Amino acid sequence: MLTPTKLKTGDEIRVIAPSCSASILSEEGIQIAKKRLEDLGFIVTFGKHIFKNDIQDSSSIAERLEDLHDAFQDTNVKGILTVIGGFNSNELLPYIDYDCIQKNPKVFCGYSDITAIASAITTKTGLITYSGPHFSSFQMEKAQEYQTEYFKKCLMQDESYIINPSTQWSDDAWYINQDDRKFEVTSWKVYNEGEACAQLFGGNLCTMNLLQGTEYMPNLQGKVLFIEDDEMTIPETFARDITSLLQVAGKIEGLVIGRFQRVSKMTEEHLLFILDKHPILKSIPVLYDVDFGHTQPIITFPIGGFVELNSRVKQIKVTRF
Repeated sequence: MLTPTKLKTGDEIRVIAPSCSASILSEEGIQIAKKRLEDLGFIVTFGKHIFKNDIQDSSSIAERLEDLHDAFQDTNVKGILTVIGGFNSNELLPYIDYDCIQKNPKVFCGYSDITAIASAITTKTGLITYSGPHFSSFQMEKAQEYQTEYFKKCLMQDESYIINPSTQWSDDAWYINQDDRKFEVTSWKVYNEGEACAQLFGGNLCTMNLLQGTEYMPNLQGKVLFIEDDEMTIPETFARDITSLLQVAGKIEGLVIGRFQRVSKMTEEHLLFILDKHPILKSIPVLYDVDFGHTQPIITFPIGGFVELNSRVKQIKVTRF
């Protein structure tokens, strides 16, 4: 695998919008996120098309590609953060200059719909990409400390590290009201005990499934999968989507499932019912309700990196990233 140089104080981070436009963010939110990254020691710059806004709150394929390619080609830029997720980042995949990216490896981080681009880059170039906070995620105040801690562990250091659960989590609309937050005690849960040491792939489940049958779909055989889904899922669609992924994946080594949002109506009873359908999940380590996805706070993990998973003691160690 091709590992990008870790970020350090003084590095320039370029913010781009390969999915939804930055125009959906408030000016106050943009300034909060920018200052928080600057307080970490980064220089923050913006792609020239990120505020373009069409009827689907995005911009043209050409404009989004230009910002993506510019960010990788600019030698001053050391890391790339996406503005936010959305619905259409997979539109870019056939037109990305993967040779350019491979010749200019650098940190690329985002989650949700960005799973399509991150997975495609890793598959086509061998470059490790990262599922972690968007630029917009840094405007969140409460629970930011945990989120930033694992952003720094994954993107700013070389030493292996253990991911520990957050002390609390939230599923509220923090981007609307930063003050009235409701938190619950965190508890990672074990579906099946076991251990695995393998390469890691994953991200947003329904987005990842968009890659099936294309040249951008990673080979999941023998991998540990990290998957999560958003507010648009319900138990029935999650069941269908995870079945589809497991069928294309073959023999995986482990599964880690991110925490579901309340609006999904995914109860523990529903989830266990779905997982019980799949014999393979009874022979590998499986954790669920882990700190990534569309609840807060979230970890950062390396797509194409390596982990040691021990579900018996609820431990995830990131070893190569």
